[in-house]
Amino acid sequence: MEDKATRGGQNTPSEADVSRMIRAEVETWKPRHGPDWSDLMIRLAAAGPSPWVVYTTASAALVVILFAAFLVGSWLQIGALAPQPATFHGH
Repeated sequence: MEDKATRGGQNTPSEADVSRMIRAEVETWKPRHGPDWSDLMIRLAAAGPSPWVVYTTASAALVVILFAAFLVGSWLQIGALAPQPATFHGH
């Protein structure tokens, strides 16, 4: 394999042409003054899911997390889920 472009092959720009194009693009770029939060929030509200979908999904995730925590706590016998020692007060 050769790194050099052959004559009559693809018309690829040279490294000098590429660096000149990049330099011209960088020099003409003007930064904005801070983020446009209002535009960002409007776009997020328009593109995002409706609130009831978010709340339903969050509620379902909470139920799954709590159920998994209960199962893990029972399996590891942690805290109130651990078996209590039997006490016998006989006379």
